[in-house]
Amino acid sequence: MRISGEFSLACAASGFLLALAMAVPAHAQTAADAAFDFAKTLDGNGSIVSSDTYLSALESDAAAGRPLALWQLGTMYETGEGVDKDPVKAFGYFAQIANQHADTAPKGLEADIVASSFVKLGEYFRIGVPEAGVSQNPAEYHRMLMHAATYFGDAEAQYRIGMLYQQEEGLGVSPMLSARWLLSAAHKGHCLAQAQLGNLLFNGMDSYDPRPAEGLMWLNFAQTTCLGTGDVATAEHLLNSAMAVATPEVRAAAVEMANSGVVISAEF
Repeated sequence: MRISGEFSLACAASGFLLALAMAVPAHAQTAADAAFDFAKTLDGNGSIVSSDTYLSALESDAAAGRPLALWQLGTMYETGEGVDKDPVKAFGYFAQIANQHADTAPKGLEADIVASSFVKLGEYFRIGVPEAGVSQNPAEYHRMLMHAATYFGDAEAQYRIGMLYQQEEGLGVSPMLSARWLLSAAHKGHCLAQAQLGNLLFNGMDSYDPRPAEGLMWLNFAQTTCLGTGDVATAEHLLNSAMAVATPEVRAAAVEMANSGVVISAEF
């Protein structure tokens, strides 16, 4: 259930969202957007091509090494959309993208697809793909994420790394490093990164002192960003928990920060 009765804070965060969105450049399309558009390819008569023709065209382009075709096939075999689910084939297509395009220029559509493929591969290493002879391998999971996060600046990878720095069994507990990675993803509009950054700042962790006003600002910001997505429940839960204990002074300070455009003032 969404927070009501905090109109000023919500409005301030919405204004902050607009200002930040204008300040941060974004790709015209994400890999998922491009794959969806590609799936709607038309033939010369303006009709949707048959599924067999479409699959054949994808396989032909994939054989030529086109990342977009490789990505689409990988996601199709991962989800079972239009084909039978096959994690081995899905893993193979994502691995081909990573192997052949790891050093592609870190800008533009292809870079987005390659970065997303590294994240996909990392997930397979996290859970394992026994059918493909791939065991669970946390080190490879971390390596895949690090490449996507550092070389490509991928927000999802940065978010995951940020969360791994909150887990002893992940990358070890380091609230400062967690906050830095989450902040980087949050600036790119990753709503869960915004929510988890807000949660970390609001509550603090170990020797990392809480900064509740900044945390509440990010939590409110995250709720706005997450609206209409499957992540909104998580964002709202974290915001509700913070609002339940936030003092009027903290709420007022969060509004002032959002109105003034302050993002993170203190050093991590």
